[in-house]
Amino acid sequence: MKNSFSDFDATELFCPQCKKAVPVRKKLLLILPQGEKYDYSCVRCGCSVGDKLVKEKTDLKLLFD
Repeated sequence: MKNSFSDFDATELFCPQCKKAVPVRKKLLLILPQGEKYDYSCVRCGCSVGDKLVKEKTDLKLLFD
């Protein structure tokens, strides 16, 4: 069976400070060898409410001069 989607982004998550589901902002935190790490933060109070690691689909090779 083929996957119906490959990746998705959260638009709302539960915020422990606001005590309810709130819209979130997604920010790139780090670029790691295994993929890119993103942080989701509350648009109301700014606290971090989650993170996500997007794994690379192909093998990335770094070249240095």
